[in-house]
Amino acid sequence: MSDPRSVDHIAIVGMAGRFPGAGDVDQLWANLSAGVESIRRFSDAELDAAGVDASVRADPAFVGAGAVMDGADRFDADLFELSRREAELMDPQHRVFLECAKAALEHAGYDPRRFDGRIGVFGGVAANTYFRHNVSGNHELLRRTGDYPLLLATEREYAITRVAYKLGLDGPAISVNTACSTSAVAAHLASQSLVSGESDLALAGGARIRVPLTAGYRYEEDGI
Repeated sequence: MSDPRSVDHIAIVGMAGRFPGAGDVDQLWANLSAGVESIRRFSDAELDAAGVDASVRADPAFVGAGAVMDGADRFDADLFELSRREAELMDPQHRVFLECAKAALEHAGYDPRRFDGRIGVFGGVAANTYFRHNVSGNHELLRRTGDYPLLLATEREYAITRVAYKLGLDGPAISVNTACSTSAVAAHLASQSLVSGESDLALAGGARIRVPLTAGYRYEEDGI
């Protein structure tokens, strides 16, 4: 455990992320530098597949556009020793957070199994829209699953504790939920954990993936 009195600087030693139009952080910065537009218009076929009714699309306030993260519907369950059913139930936000946490540690060059210290994880995910659109209507899947596995796969808090469990982290695993500031607050709490000495290395971040991915939205006057 580090001595809190000796901590006067905190370094960011690794980063990972997935974004609309960018599969990693380097591509994100390249897109921003080049002014690449990552909002795209959805085709009628995409809107049909997302279940957007024609009457909704005919509304003048409807905007058939959005920012879509490529591969948000894909997940390597075997890599994390998860069953296909667990992966099918799991909120994509949980899956992406887990994948990015692993990638961030690899980018930083740290193997939790060999790290001589405690690694904490702080973060959060948005409300689960995947369950409502993809799972709740599959009654046979729900019948075969049971309440507890469903809870682990869908509730926000388990996105963070799953990272600690699957990656073998033995520091704090704190779920953060402060709406739009979740990732920033997670970074603040991770910094505090480093300064206090309860963590020697800390992961911080967040994930938000809205399902359906290509549903568009309705414009609201004076909205954000």
